[in-house]
Amino acid sequence: MSQGLLDAKNSATDTTGTEGAAPDANGPRFSRRTFLKFSATVGAAAGGGLLLGFSVPALSQGQGQGQAQALPGKSVIGGDASEPAPAGMFAPNAFIQIDTAGKVTLVMPKVEMGQGVYTSIPMLIAEELEVPLESVTLDHAPPDEKLFMDPLLGGQLTGGSTSIRYAWDPMRKAGATARVLLINAAAQQWQVDPATCHAQAGQVIHAASNRSIGYGQLVDAAAKLPAPQNVPLKDPKDFKVIGTSVKRLDSPEKVDGTAQFGLDVRVPDMVYAAIATCPVFGGTLASVDDSNAKKIAGVRQVVKVDNAVAVIGDHTWAAKRGLATLDIKWNEGAGANLSMKQIVDDLASAADHGTGAVARKDGDVAKGFSDAKTRVDAVYQQPFLAHATMEPVNCTVHVRPDGCDIWLGTQVPTRIVDAAVKITGLPAEKITVHNHLLGGGFGRRLEVDMAAQALKIGKQLGTPVKVVWTREEDIQHDMYRPYYYDKISAGLDANGKPIAWQHRIVGSSIMARFAPPAFQHGLDPDAVEVSADLPYDLPNQFIDYVRQEPRTVPTAFWRGVGPTRGTFVVESFIDELAAQAKVDPVKYRRDLLGKSPRALNVLDTATRAAGWGSTSVPKGQGRGVSVMNAFGSFFSMVADVTVDQGEVTVNRVVCAVDCGMVVNPNTIEAQVQGGIIFGITAALYSEITIKDGRVEQNNFTDYRMLRIDQTPSIEVHIVKSTEAPGGIGEPGTAALAPALANAIYAATGKRLRQLPVGDQLQSA
Repeated sequence: MSQGLLDAKNSATDTTGTEGAAPDANGPRFSRRTFLKFSATVGAAAGGGLLLGFSVPALSQGQGQGQAQALPGKSVIGGDASEPAPAGMFAPNAFIQIDTAGKVTLVMPKVEMGQGVYTSIPMLIAEELEVPLESVTLDHAPPDEKLFMDPLLGGQLTGGSTSIRYAWDPMRKAGATARVLLINAAAQQWQVDPATCHAQAGQVIHAASNRSIGYGQLVDAAAKLPAPQNVPLKDPKDFKVIGTSVKRLDSPEKVDGTAQFGLDVRVPDMVYAAIATCPVFGGTLASVDDSNAKKIAGVRQVVKVDNAVAVIGDHTWAAKRGLATLDIKWNEGAGANLSMKQIVDDLASAADHGTGAVARKDGDVAKGFSDAKTRVDAVYQQPFLAHATMEPVNCTVHVRPDGCDIWLGTQVPTRIVDAAVKITGLPAEKITVHNHLLGGGFGRRLEVDMAAQALKIGKQLGTPVKVVWTREEDIQHDMYRPYYYDKISAGLDANGKPIAWQHRIVGSSIMARFAPPAFQHGLDPDAVEVSADLPYDLPNQFIDYVRQEPRTVPTAFWRGVGPTRGTFVVESFIDELAAQAKVDPVKYRRDLLGKSPRALNVLDTATRAAGWGSTSVPKGQGRGVSVMNAFGSFFSMVADVTVDQGEVTVNRVVCAVDCGMVVNPNTIEAQVQGGIIFGITAALYSEITIKDGRVEQNNFTDYRMLRIDQTPSIEVHIVKSTEAPGGIGEPGTAALAPALANAIYAATGKRLRQLPVGDQLQSA
């Protein structure tokens, strides 16, 4: 794998520098599991070569028709870049280029943040194109919504566990179309029937005459041929690459340190900024005495922005030392007295008195409750959470009168451009984003606040400046997973089966801010995901959502998004109903899953592998289970825990996964393992609390992480499936918390309805 995989091309990144000194009735129904039909188009690279792009249908009115476009210096087969795309199609949203040397380059529309897409997406190309996987190199895609739109997300962004779902059909179709063109070009040259030729290892072979020719020698001829329509894709039984356990192609560079993350950026004449942002949400900078800072060797200047002050130094150490000497006064504003009690009281009041937007209404819930023999009511609460990515928030910018360069790792390159246009006043074509590998995203790098702050500072300097937030700044000025407050009730018949189900979800609407068109009629589709689309057979359901913003606290997506919060509530409550009915929780779920065979299958697979019902659990230990259908995948988890004097040890987690057809089993296992560890951390320890308008936590000393020696045995059982691929990056996190909480109940008899369960157990 070339360094082009890891570096933003033409980024002017200098890796030799150093930092210097020290370091209707049913209501709106939403689903992200939309089946998309993709079309392939084929293009030619300027100067010789084959360029492949693919188009997707318009997702909604108002997005309109795009124009067929190519990357700079490349043209489109069948016409130039001004020729309209096929009717009903956007411009191509990803490209493959094969040059005359036979080099295959994939311009990657997704960013690599640990999820393995820089291996799995090339596997799709290599499979149908018949080239060795290691011969496919990657470049980061430039910001361009028309070229690189993900229709599942409505923009050029990486998130929502959509990367393989987005790429599955078009990438394979593009590879297959290119392969057929190359075969046709060779057959034409040899004057033989194309059916007598086949592709293998980057060559076209005519076995009857013992002739072969490399792809690079065919691309110019192939580019002149008409693009074949409806090229058949391989039967899965013929896959050679897809479904095999492939080592991550980006691992060697990450191991030897040559991989380039945003934090690694060095450019000539770069200076460094240390930041202090107003500790109170919504506060601004009043004044700063910087006289002592300017006496520090290496400090160049002090820069003020609306809610922060930055010390600029020749190196980070000088900037940090200078920052520590500042005498800063803040205008704390209306948020200065905000407390957790106020936030929770607001949510509780909204739950009791708010008007909800209907997410689902099936049957007659009122009659179901009146017919029920037993009613169960519960309130669940989930806290604010920080992302705490391993790579701290950072951004390097160079703002000039004639242009602006931005170096960072981001999940939303086009939104970074939009922010730069707004702040600098420059046109979009003068903004260059150099995207890098991400040392963790989890939704944090869907936001542009770090880039906006760096741009405001850089605009005052005129020289390249690198802005790195300390861990304290990162945790105390994050965009937080919302605090959610759920009221849920069920009516049970004489056999303990639910015949009425009512669920009200109260919390911040991220979609209203992040993607306003998706927020319709007061309903946030992310907030109600899972909750409004359960795998269980429930005859009478009413699910609604009440938007309640946490005053000044900024909120954003967090790994697992809506399914994380929804699964915890639903699967914990299902366990409560099983206990009320005095039925084994696995049997209780099985009896409700008759209409969801995939969910039933993962439940059976996980519980069988965990020894549910066949192995005894010692005193002081417990075993809990969860089932989830989200991101187009089905998960079931079984967690074994020990509870000793209020301390929880997770001994083992067994997970069954049906994510449709598997591209790379290694990636799936790694993502599920990482998601489970991430989920254990949040379920046991993670919580952001507010006092006097400030975040009380500041580092990993009080925003605790799971340690290596606390990591349980994790078994991942991948269920064979012929369904289209589902998402894998987030479900592991989303399905973990209820299995853990249910295991604690099995061990202690204490039902914990509030996260983190570690704190609740201590106070129970």
